[in-house]
Amino acid sequence: MSRPPTFTPPPGARAHLLRTSRGEFAVIEAGTAVKGSVLLVPGFTGSKEDFIALHEPLAQAGYRTVAVDGRGQYESPGARDDEAPYAQAELAKDLLAQAAAVSDGGPLHLVGHSLGGQISRAAVLQDASPFASLTLMASGPAQISAGQQQRVQLLRDALAVMDMEQVWEAIQAMEPPEETETGTLDEGLDDRADLRRRWLATSPAQLIATGRQLCAEPDRVTELAAVDVPKHVLSGERDDTWPIPVIDDMAVRLRARRTVIRDAEHSPNTDQPKATAAALTGFWDEMTG
Repeated sequence: MSRPPTFTPPPGARAHLLRTSRGEFAVIEAGTAVKGSVLLVPGFTGSKEDFIALHEPLAQAGYRTVAVDGRGQYESPGARDDEAPYAQAELAKDLLAQAAAVSDGGPLHLVGHSLGGQISRAAVLQDASPFASLTLMASGPAQISAGQQQRVQLLRDALAVMDMEQVWEAIQAMEPPEETETGTLDEGLDDRADLRRRWLATSPAQLIATGRQLCAEPDRVTELAAVDVPKHVLSGERDDTWPIPVIDDMAVRLRARRTVIRDAEHSPNTDQPKATAAALTGFWDEMTG
């Protein structure tokens, strides 16, 4: 589960509902599109808050940022019992509708983290015309690793027989206690409350459907390589969801720019946001420079 540094938008950012042709989606928006805009798409069990630490450095570099909760994620409404709206093709259509609503006529860069990367890929394969570039962040070419497939299957099995509150309690019972430097558990209580609130608001049908996608995603790299849009593959230096050599190979096959963020794992956006923002803006600035 991704752990944003905070759930509070940074100064100058605003949380609001983005109205699109496919309904309303909760977003956090910041900055002015001096050089362009950025649509940020979160991963499995994630939300728009996963990108909170990127808003300020990207805004300072001249980019307007819009981080979105996908359908059924956290504060975006979605069916809780029906999996049909969460088919990958449907989520890709949602993303294209979000892009249309965000677009101001200038360059629009697409960044997808993990599952969000695979949804972003599906959207670009449907219609690449809205996007000036695509960045796949900690997102691999096909299904997730065998170990992560087992974890996702456990979650899907649990959601079949328990409600979201019961699953949350089971997850907490399996996790080791987190201690601070002082040996107390006082720090992080607000963090756990925010994570719990996000978990309970997320649609179980969305988790079941997208979890199935992660475990069965086909390799579509050849298709994506044929699409004429600049590509960037960014990851931490360690990743247990897709092995780094697999991500490296995908970047070669895509003829994409490759960035590895030091001292980061599956969420470089939260592990090392300044370095991640610098890598993103370096890619975009070089395209227009």
